[in-house]
Amino acid sequence: MDTSNLVSKSQIKETYESYNDYFNEIMKKVVERLQQNVKLSAQPTYKSRVKSFNSYYKKVLRLKPKSVEQGFDLIYLTDMMGIRMICAFLEDINLAVEQIKEFFDIKEVEVKGAEKKFSEFGYESTHVLVKIPDEFKPELKGKYENLKPISDDIVCEIQIRTILQDAWAEVEHELIYKTEFNPFDIPLRRKLASINASLTLADITFQEIRDYQNKLQKELDVRRRSFYSQADNFLNDNSEKKENINRVTPFVQGTIDDMLLRAIQAHNEGRMQDAVDIYSRILDAVSGDQHTIIAVIRKHRGMAYFSMNNLDAALDDFAKSIEADPTAFRSYYYKGIVYSIQKKYQEAVDCYTKSLEINEFQAHTCFRRAIAYFELQEYEKSMTDLDVALKLGLNPDECKGLQEKLVKKFGMNM
Repeated sequence: MDTSNLVSKSQIKETYESYNDYFNEIMKKVVERLQQNVKLSAQPTYKSRVKSFNSYYKKVLRLKPKSVEQGFDLIYLTDMMGIRMICAFLEDINLAVEQIKEFFDIKEVEVKGAEKKFSEFGYESTHVLVKIPDEFKPELKGKYENLKPISDDIVCEIQIRTILQDAWAEVEHELIYKTEFNPFDIPLRRKLASINASLTLADITFQEIRDYQNKLQKELDVRRRSFYSQADNFLNDNSEKKENINRVTPFVQGTIDDMLLRAIQAHNEGRMQDAVDIYSRILDAVSGDQHTIIAVIRKHRGMAYFSMNNLDAALDDFAKSIEADPTAFRSYYYKGIVYSIQKKYQEAVDCYTKSLEINEFQAHTCFRRAIAYFELQEYEKSMTDLDVALKLGLNPDECKGLQEKLVKKFGMNM
């Protein structure tokens, strides 16, 4: 090759860096679209970068040696623009990929590092190549008027990682790739592999905890709706049986969390005595100073007793839940419901009021107190609470009965 025809490195750098603002403007639009459209349980964070010139130059020399001769034009590489999407959990990675497919033209999806053996250091990262929409490309005028058009098929690389995967990638880059260090010493390689394995295990454990949390929340939602439905039946003198709920949730026996999930599952399946027995075993297993656990389990067992129509036992558990945790606003609320069923309306009002003092944003609690106030013939207070409940988002259909009664009492339209 005649070296006299080669373009200098400084000329290549000047050409390359003249596109920096152009690429950053494109990436900003890509990130904005991602932020608007990718919806995960915890919103990801984003980092973006234009490939450094030194990395670009090495790759160009390796892949396109003839292209650095005289007349050099910018050679576009697929990883020239890089965006990193950092997620909380492993499950978020696949969810993000599926959502990105809905609003970008995907050219390639690759899991980097998946080919490594478990004994090797290195970490996985999912890379998605997306085609840049034409509307994202700035016009070649003004500050870009000296730039030459790039291929219509330019892409941006989106790297999707968990927080721990990103942490490993940053450290790995500093320790190994940035210094071109590849350890031959077996103990050192084992140390790196051990760190990698620890982070991988941590990611898996976080995901397992998240899965458990999601399962438990679903069971709690079912159980809470069932409780409210039964309370409505009691308060409305409706003998109609509530819908039978039969849910099956896998669990691993052993811990208090596992026992709690089993108890709630039994509760949701209508096996109330089984639920009470498990709640009782949990209470027997915890020490007296574990106030948070006692408050939660007493609340749950109280709801089971309520479903068994054992109102005195339910009241006792709700009271002990409050004793263990004075901020347990739901226990105050459930206690108020029991008092309402027993037609002890002043005691019910006191409980609802205490619950609202702790958390004022409770539409149903305001509504229940409005009903109790009505029974105490305190109609103005009842109307005020009803208005607040509606403003907090209570379904107007639930309020019709009380509204009609108040209209009759006040002799006016509400």
